[in-house]
Amino acid sequence: MKWWNVKWLGGADGRAERAKAEEELGTVYHEVRKAHSEWERAYLMFDEALGQDQIDYAIYILEAAERKYQIHLKHAKNLGLDRSRLLL
Repeated sequence: MKWWNVKWLGGADGRAERAKAEEELGTVYHEVRKAHSEWERAYLMFDEALGQDQIDYAIYILEAAERKYQIHLKHAKNLGLDRSRLLL
């Protein structure tokens, strides 16, 4: 009878897999939000940089933050994640 529960009703295995998938989507969503916040902070750092050394450092941090944000967005897109699927 176990095959009946798993195949037709979803069973415990199906619920566990769905819960794991939803947890991954939530984690990816939060990582995208976090990367966006880091990018905003890096932009502000660049905007407020004064000397040449500070400007060079701010550019380096900004480029790294932009790349990190792009990576997380790409991962979210590959999972089929969009804002309409989450109500966070």
